[in-house]
Amino acid sequence: MDVNGLKQHALNIRRNIVTQVYTAQSGHPGGSLGCADILTYLYFEEMDVNKDNAGSASRDRFVLSKGHTSPALYATLYEAGIINEDLKSFRQLGSNLQGHPNMNYVKGVDMSTGSLGQGISTAVGMALANRLDANGKRVYALVGDGESEEGLVWEAMMAAGHYKLADFCVIFDLNHLQIDGNIEDVMNPTPLDKKAEAFGFNVVECDGNDFESIAKAFDAFHKEKEKPTAIIAHTAKGKGVSFMENNYAWHGSAPNEEQYNQAMEDLKEVK
Repeated sequence: MDVNGLKQHALNIRRNIVTQVYTAQSGHPGGSLGCADILTYLYFEEMDVNKDNAGSASRDRFVLSKGHTSPALYATLYEAGIINEDLKSFRQLGSNLQGHPNMNYVKGVDMSTGSLGQGISTAVGMALANRLDANGKRVYALVGDGESEEGLVWEAMMAAGHYKLADFCVIFDLNHLQIDGNIEDVMNPTPLDKKAEAFGFNVVECDGNDFESIAKAFDAFHKEKEKPTAIIAHTAKGKGVSFMENNYAWHGSAPNEEQYNQAMEDLKEVK
């Protein structure tokens, strides 16, 4: 693992996240910035997905269950060379890059998501299909902590635990913030670790904004052969942009020109 290389990819992805939302003057920058390191690790280190096999069924799968953070997914697919769409067309009429990812139009998108809770459910179905096919491929799903307030998430967790889907990994993006404020105040879904354990998961925690910590978490997933794995990734919403970090107001707001310029300055170089 080349940590400096991963950091550069993550920086490029964050810059493109902010540019997409600024250009569209709509979108969800906070959660997108927070999960950028997780997506970077998945696509540049963890999964066997690349520009040549992204259209193939014989590869690992990733489902962005928190579909509103599509700017992060688009920027990652672009950084990996899987898509070549103009990222500044995000949310524009006629563009393939809409506010929620659509598998019918965007190469590398494995599931159309946006209705919270349905992404992880589909991912569990994919993992079950992989078992039937005996193809040895893995399935990953990224779930928001606010999203985990949905009952459908826990029905999917129950199924994954029941069928002992050891090739399935769910990553909970735990930044403690959602559109209305702190998750603990809105509808407290914690403790996520104890709940995941109760549903039969191997549970690992990591700093979701630190590549070495992320690497250790996925290594623990690889070593588990009997249970599905839940990675509780502690992240900072708005990571990398000074005025967005840990501020729920940037869950679904777009920066103005002055704020955009400040964000680009914050994301000027690898730190």
